[in-house]
Amino acid sequence: MSGGEDRGAADATETLHASCVAIGGRAVLIEGLSGTGKSDLALRLIDRGAVLVSDDYTIVRRTAAGLRAFAPQTIAGRIEVRGIGIVAMPHVEDVPVALIVGLGEPVARLPEDGLARRIAGGAVPRVTLAGTEASAPIKVELALAAVGEAE
Repeated sequence: MSGGEDRGAADATETLHASCVAIGGRAVLIEGLSGTGKSDLALRLIDRGAVLVSDDYTIVRRTAAGLRAFAPQTIAGRIEVRGIGIVAMPHVEDVPVALIVGLGEPVARLPEDGLARRIAGGAVPRVTLAGTEASAPIKVELALAAVGEAE
């Protein structure tokens, strides 16, 4: 159990307005208002080898193993591609949550270290990015690698 987790919150569940992909077996939640590029960034990460967990809404469940990401049953294995429609896609679930990426907010040139968000009783590292930038998928991967180094 990592230091940011609250043992008293076991089996807590929270549904987030966030898309989610798995990179190297770790879940990256992509949150933001509608139209900020959650699904677009997820697609670009999938193109780089990530696997879909959930699009637009993600269930985060607190278990004995930590925070885990799941898709709501009604949308599992589907992603909305603007201009195309709803597309079926391979997906995974029950993935350990490692990072939150916030979209649609001002992006600090040099953000402070240790930013996190509490979800379902656990603290999750959080970065803010401009999701529509061409470099956004690489920045997500760099942030995830930095989280791995800090664990």
